[in-house]
Amino acid sequence: MAQDITVIGTGYVGLVSAVGLSDFGNRVTGVDIDAEKIERLSRGEPVIYELGLEDYLQRNLESGRLTFSTDIRGSISRSDIVFIAVGTPESGDGSADMSFIHHAIEDISHGMNGFTVVVTKSTVPVGTNRWIAEELRKRAPEGKFAVVSNPEFLREGKAVQDFFHPDRLVIGYDTERPEGARARKLMEDVYRALYLIETPIVWCNLETAELIKYASNAFLATKITFINQMANLAEACGADIHAIAKTMGMDGRISPKFLHPGPGYGGSCFPKDTKAIVSTGEEFGVEMSVIREVIRANDAQKVRVAEKIENSLGELRGKTIAVLGLAFKAETDDIRESPAIRIVEHLLDGGAHVRTHDPEAMDNFKSLFGDRLSYHNDPFEAIEGSDCLVILTEWNEFRNLDLTKAKSLMAGNWIVDARNTLDREQAKELGFSYAGIGR
Repeated sequence: MAQDITVIGTGYVGLVSAVGLSDFGNRVTGVDIDAEKIERLSRGEPVIYELGLEDYLQRNLESGRLTFSTDIRGSISRSDIVFIAVGTPESGDGSADMSFIHHAIEDISHGMNGFTVVVTKSTVPVGTNRWIAEELRKRAPEGKFAVVSNPEFLREGKAVQDFFHPDRLVIGYDTERPEGARARKLMEDVYRALYLIETPIVWCNLETAELIKYASNAFLATKITFINQMANLAEACGADIHAIAKTMGMDGRISPKFLHPGPGYGGSCFPKDTKAIVSTGEEFGVEMSVIREVIRANDAQKVRVAEKIENSLGELRGKTIAVLGLAFKAETDDIRESPAIRIVEHLLDGGAHVRTHDPEAMDNFKSLFGDRLSYHNDPFEAIEGSDCLVILTEWNEFRNLDLTKAKSLMAGNWIVDARNTLDREQAKELGFSYAGIGR
C-alpha cells in the first residue's frame, strides 16, 4: 500500500531518498527552507551531481508521485510518515551538531495530524531517537506517533544504485511499545519493493540501528587508514602495496574492498562520523583508541602526500603544479573534507602556482579558493607548462590519460600519482619521474 511521505531536507541523503521512495510508488513531498533549491528541484534540476539521479527525478515529478515544497508543516500534516534527512555536521568538540534535528522535531510536533511515523534517516548519536520520542511526547498525545531509526548507507557516486539495490536495510524501532509494531507494518509497506527482491532487512531496537551506522563507517575508515599505513611501510622498504592489497583481498575474511591506498579519506560521512563515535565513547566512558588513531593517521596521510610533492620538486616556490581531481572521490562533485583541500593549501602556502581540473567539482572548489589558483575545463590545459602533475581523485578519464601528450606539454617531468591510477612503467619509459603511493 502506497504511503504519504514527507522528507525533511533535500540535501544528498534527502533528495536521493525522496526520489527513491517515490519511485517505489509512494506519494512523496521533499521539503526544505531553501526556496531556490525547491524551485530548481520542482523543475527537475538536481542540486547535486549523482549518476542517474536526474532521470529518476524527472520521471517521478512527471508521474505526480513526487513534489517539492517549502511548506514544511503543511506537508507533515498530510503525511503518514515523515523522514528526517537533515545534516548533522561536526561541531567544535567533534560531536554531532544536532541543531537541524531540533528544528525538524519542532516542525513535526506542530505539523502532525493523526498517527505519524517519524523516521530518522540522518546519522545521529546513540540515544537520539529515544530523545526524539521524549520530545514528541511533551507535545503530542500518547500513541499518536512512533519513532524509527533507518540509517542510510549510500555511497556518493553510486547512491541511486545503492538505494534501489542495498546490501541491507536497517530499521530500528521501539520493540516494547504497541505503536512500534504499527510503525513496523508501515515501514514494511514503504519498502515493499525491496522486500520483493529479497533485500536483507535487519529489524532491531533504536540504539542498535544508530550504532550500526557509526560502526560501519568507522570500520571502513579504519580499513582505508590501515592500507595507507601499510603503503607507507611498503614504500619505505621497497615492497609493492598493490600486490600486498590484492593478496590480502583474496582472504574471504578481509575482502578487497577499501584496500586502495591514497591521500586519505574525505567526504561528508567518514570524517565526522569517526569523530562523533569517539565523542559518544567519551560520553559513555568507553575508550575508542583505535578510531582516535584512525583520525590522526588520516590527517597525517594528507600531509604526507603534500610533502611528497614538495620533496619531489625540491621546493614549491615558483613551481607550477597541475592538480587533477578535486572531489573527495570519483563520480561526485562533493569536496567536503577532500584531501585535495589540505594538499592544495600546502602547495599554495609554499608559493606554488596551482592549475586544477576536475570533471564535476571545480565550482565547489572555487567557492573555497576563489582566484588563488586557476581552473581548467580540460586536463591538458591544466597540465600545460607545469613542473609536476598530481592526481588526487581516481576519475576514469585520468586512468587513460595520454601521457605522451602530457609529457610534450609539461615544463617538468614529475608525476605524483596519489591514487596509483597511471601506468607506472609507461610513465618511466616516457621519461617521467614517477611517485605513487606504496610503490
